[in-house]
Amino acid sequence: MINKYFVHETAVIDEGAHIGQGVKIWHFSHIMTNCEIGDNCNIGQNVVISPGVVLGKNVKIQNNVSIYEGVTCDDDVFLGPSMVFTNVINPRSAVNRRGQYSKTHVGKGASIGANATIVCGHDIGDYAFIGAGAVVTKTIAPYALVVGNPAKHIGWVSEYGHRLNFDANGFALCEESKQEYKLENDIVTRVK
Repeated sequence: MINKYFVHETAVIDEGAHIGQGVKIWHFSHIMTNCEIGDNCNIGQNVVISPGVVLGKNVKIQNNVSIYEGVTCDDDVFLGPSMVFTNVINPRSAVNRRGQYSKTHVGKGASIGANATIVCGHDIGDYAFIGAGAVVTKTIAPYALVVGNPAKHIGWVSEYGHRLNFDANGFALCEESKQEYKLENDIVTRVK
């Protein structure tokens, strides 16, 4: 079968990696066995994707990102340059914790900024926006905007990534997309 994806000549693809159509894998990246990469993903330079990782369609991974076993990303996720996932909560060089990996799930359309760190065992909700350099130490709600160390919730964003300003009735409009959102009991939903 002819590959229907692009792999730079310096990249390493292990046997048993499942790679979708239209994927681009750039310089010095390593795609390990038993991972699943959905269609039309873009994998930047010096990226490692470990066994068991599952990436949805159209995931964009910038340079210098390692995605460790236990991480899954839904469609349309953005992983910024040099952001970090962990998969062991209490690592020690002399203690083998293989098989004790904590899971992290990144929801559809979520963005994680450059140099952010996601401590394992904490999920990122759909369309959440993690600011550059943030350190996520708890689960993040859908549409939440978080920044800082530790990451603090400072607002809400639309599916387009624009800040939402809710009125007294709990409604907000994304000016670019004209999508309307409702905030009720700290849960954001798209109305139309």
